[in-house]
Amino acid sequence: MPRPQRCEQFDPREVGIVHVVQRCVRRAFLAGVDQATGQDYSFRKEWIRRRMEALASVFAVDVLSYAVMSNHIHQILRNRPDVCAQWSDEEVAIRWLRVFPGRRLEEHLAEPTENDVQMLVRDKERLAEVRLRLSDISWFMRALAEPIARMANKQDECTGRFWEGRFKAQKIVDEAGLLACSMYVDLNPVRAAMTATPESSPHTSAFDRIEARKGERIPSAAFDLKPIPTDEAGRQIRETPVEALQREQKAKRRNPTGKRIRRDEWLSPLTMSETELTNEPQVHTNGFRSSDRGFLNIRWSDYKRLLDWTAAQAIADEAAKLPERLAATLTEIGIDASMWRALVWDWQKYFGKSSCVGRPESMRADAERTGRHHHRGQVQAAACFG
Repeated sequence: MPRPQRCEQFDPREVGIVHVVQRCVRRAFLAGVDQATGQDYSFRKEWIRRRMEALASVFAVDVLSYAVMSNHIHQILRNRPDVCAQWSDEEVAIRWLRVFPGRRLEEHLAEPTENDVQMLVRDKERLAEVRLRLSDISWFMRALAEPIARMANKQDECTGRFWEGRFKAQKIVDEAGLLACSMYVDLNPVRAAMTATPESSPHTSAFDRIEARKGERIPSAAFDLKPIPTDEAGRQIRETPVEALQREQKAKRRNPTGKRIRRDEWLSPLTMSETELTNEPQVHTNGFRSSDRGFLNIRWSDYKRLLDWTAAQAIADEAAKLPERLAATLTEIGIDASMWRALVWDWQKYFGKSSCVGRPESMRADAERTGRHHHRGQVQAAACFG
């Protein structure tokens, strides 16, 4: 069966949730310890996390879960065209120009000015295209991958690919599939035997949420969404030495807004509130993420218990009995509690080659919607869903 087209998996005009996997070229450990040379590149994981955090502040894309591994990254993303539709033309313009400032003579500045913003606002056709791209997962991934590759190549004094190629995408079609996939992503370091618990797994969404509840705050990587006055930009270029401008911009990139935030504040909230049953977009107004909408009908405390129980089964010869409360939660959303451990730890067996994730009936309905007979993995997944 041929790989589905991107337009079949997600549409920037419709809200959708996608599990994304991006691998390093030849699956080499370009963000971990290089097995050939022993060189440790683990610091690049923080490059990737901060870039994701920065992009979450400008794109109409919610980051639900993520895990940065040594040779690949996992993300669960939700595009939000409904949020993007609420932004003014000026907001759309400054968000786009922050990520793609375009070619300019003073590359050392690369800061959008008020004049740049107004020029884009006046070009209505271009602005409409930009608005659509801001809710497009493909453009989010492009804005994530390219700068990381350039930084790594510059550091290694080489050219060529850093990423293997096109990212893999799996459409998530129901809450059962979303819970299982989120747990699989959060437990990737445990599954790879890199760590033993979620608490000791940095560069994952689970770690960020756990630390945030301990009160940890970090310098925000969010973009500053205020354009520079045109006159001030001109004065800086005329009066400030290039080296000083470069130092200033480098310092600003570490914390563009000067704010400190709760460690998970850039991530989508985990729990959906009762008010989210409406179709309101719930636009985020503090500049750290696109919306305040959660994504699971489960409390954080229950998610954490389920996360810890599942992590403990990694080295167990036989899975322990799932606590009744957690088993009831899984049953409510259509997952066979007795198969939960197998679903998470043997994820590749059930969904490794599938372009769609969810209960068999949800996968079947999505296949029919896209003109297919079925999605690969429907038969295998049926064993894990009640």
